[in-house]
Amino acid sequence: MSTKVKKKGSGGKTITYIVLCLYAFTTIYPLVWVINNSFKPSKDVIQHSFALPNSFYLDNYVNAFKKMSIGRGYLNSFIVSGSVVVLVILFGGMAAYVMSRYNFKTKGFFNMLIVGSLLFPAYVTAIPLFGMLYKMKLTNTYLGLILPQVAGNLSFAIIVLMGYLVTIPIELEEAAVVEGCNAWQIYSKVIFPIAKPAFATVGIFSFLWSYNDLFMSIIILRSRNMQPINVLLNEISSQYGTDYGLMASAITIIVLPMLCVYLAFQQQIVDGLTAGAVKG
Repeated sequence: MSTKVKKKGSGGKTITYIVLCLYAFTTIYPLVWVINNSFKPSKDVIQHSFALPNSFYLDNYVNAFKKMSIGRGYLNSFIVSGSVVVLVILFGGMAAYVMSRYNFKTKGFFNMLIVGSLLFPAYVTAIPLFGMLYKMKLTNTYLGLILPQVAGNLSFAIIVLMGYLVTIPIELEEAAVVEGCNAWQIYSKVIFPIAKPAFATVGIFSFLWSYNDLFMSIIILRSRNMQPINVLLNEISSQYGTDYGLMASAITIIVLPMLCVYLAFQQQIVDGLTAGAVKG
């Protein structure tokens, strides 16, 4: 009987591994293909896009930094995305703490608003949002891009953090109250250190979503000196024709920071998303 169960279990694992390998191939291979073609001239990309490069053609990367102001784009992206991460963690953490620990009359209403806001895509709010920023004279400013991205990430942050904070024993906070801590001290010295995996997950996802937000960047930031790096990729086809080698190198340069961030913090992402799934 136990042998049959083991055979069934091993068969299920084999199917799971096959599916995961196929999924990994479909997601990893396009990235490998782009990196491979980034070391080829545009002519070779068109004629032999699936072949390995005969030699490492580095002119694509040199042209990317010379013609596209990659360094300035990186700086703009990190200014915007870094600010978004800090503000989302700050406001999202405090809101999640209040929603998970305090009871008040409008708690259900606010909870419904938080969950319901996830149903509205950014495209729906683009026109009224631009009108508001224009009246406030925040268009073509870092703050004009940071505020909408913070608002767009807060709902996800609050939901993830609430799922984690409800698993923290209330006795820890009661002990802190006995020691004379106020609400802010309880949050900053007790809750925040314990919930670091969840905060790390929120911060990483907020950074990635802000870094990839091409739509709002194009609408709000008009000055080239202030545009993040993802907008520069959108300009390749219009400014430099169909230079596929340059395009592949630019994609590689843009994707590299996101890949490094995920590889460096993948354990924190998994811990933050799964810690609140099992209680006890």
